[in-house]
Amino acid sequence: MNLGETIVSVCVILMMSVGMTWQGNRIGKLKASNAELTSQLSQQVEINKDYQARITRLNQLDIKYTQELASAKNEIDGLRDDIRNGTKRVYIKAECPKSDSSTSSSLDVSRPTPVERDTEENILNLVEQIETLESQYLGLRDYTNTECLR
Repeated sequence: MNLGETIVSVCVILMMSVGMTWQGNRIGKLKASNAELTSQLSQQVEINKDYQARITRLNQLDIKYTQELASAKNEIDGLRDDIRNGTKRVYIKAECPKSDSSTSSSLDVSRPTPVERDTEENILNLVEQIETLESQYLGLRDYTNTECLR
């Protein structure tokens, strides 16, 4: 082998060594980057599972209170229809203080008193509003207990 071939062979070996070192460093950086991305992906998967569980819980709460509210409204609508048909009436049981006058009254205060038709409708509207508010309150309370206080 002559000197020129030896120099070329040494240069080729040196270039291959430098190239392999550079490629090895690049592979090491890519492995580190891959490990970091894999870790981030695992964290994101756990976050997504937690969100899915929360969404499921909230959906169940929503279904529960929506069904309860619909049931209460159906019951109130049934009462409203019965009152309109005359099959049921609304009575108010109240105790009134006795007057000091000695006049006798023809009213029997010991039994409930029927109310006017428009008053019956107003009472049912109030009951419906109370049911709605109660359902909203209970739903918010359960949401707070389920999601905010855990």
